[in-house]
Amino acid sequence: MSRTARKSRTVRAAIAAAGAAALVAGLVACGGDSLEESGDGGGGTSGGGGKGKLVVGSATFTESRILAELYARVLADAGYTTSVRTVDTRELYAPALEKGQVDVVPEYAATLAEYLNHKANGAGAEPVASPDIDTTMKALTRLAEARGLKALEPGRAVDQNAFAVRKDFAEEHHLKTLSDLGKSGQKVTLAAGDECPKRPFCQPGLEKTYGIDIDGIDPMDVGSVQAKQAVKDGKDEMLLTVTTDATLDQFGLVLLEDDKNLQNADNVLPVVNADSAGDKEIADALNKITKVLTTEDLTELNKKVDAERLKPGDVAADYLKEKGLLTG
Repeated sequence: MSRTARKSRTVRAAIAAAGAAALVAGLVACGGDSLEESGDGGGGTSGGGGKGKLVVGSATFTESRILAELYARVLADAGYTTSVRTVDTRELYAPALEKGQVDVVPEYAATLAEYLNHKANGAGAEPVASPDIDTTMKALTRLAEARGLKALEPGRAVDQNAFAVRKDFAEEHHLKTLSDLGKSGQKVTLAAGDECPKRPFCQPGLEKTYGIDIDGIDPMDVGSVQAKQAVKDGKDEMLLTVTTDATLDQFGLVLLEDDKNLQNADNVLPVVNADSAGDKEIADALNKITKVLTTEDLTELNKKVDAERLKPGDVAADYLKEKGLLTG
């Protein structure tokens, strides 16, 4: 998934500590008076029901745009008039969500929990997110409610930090998991953000949790084309990316499983303004997607947009029809 487009998510991962959350991650979003309405693949106003209007916020990276389109369409199918609006950063869309200028946004459990934690308790606050989704959701629910927000049910789809190597490298050393890499004794140069040596989910975690011998960090944008090319060409052995990266196959790369759960639980979930969109009917409509969408599904949807150049709205519509999630 285009990590240029996901530059904001880069913000996300490292971000858990910076206040925007998960080094590969910094979700993006909608902001006060400068919200832009999307006309992308039918992403403008849709639905003619009489249940009211809902604004679905979207970040500018591919995955967020797809999720926003999915949300807008199931809500329109449930009888609401919906529109999708986009901006660049969570620092802009979070206040808009709290004010009710935006009603719904796609989010990531651990990332949002840490963002709200830092907003409430300062940049040096003790982390509240963890690899356990139940623990993470308890913290997120409490922090969200304090700001007039409601975090709905987390789904099976997870977009969190991940590490990839060349397929032939994995085959040569019999690698399927990060534990396998640690046991292999192979030294690796890691293409990752320059924050990696300080982030517990990155170099320190790989060394302590998995015993991986990190021979150096090649500072590059997380999951970028340049990082993937560096691993493909053998300049580096591994790169930091995300679990829903849709372009790894194009570079002959494969993810290694985080079998000891180093990464926090960044399950995808909708977050709503409790006053404007806290009704059970809205939650029920959104939960239809949450219960069906998987990490593999989301990766494939990203691929259709990033690699096949289809429009997010069209991709979302096809997926909903395929899964039987629309009544019309």
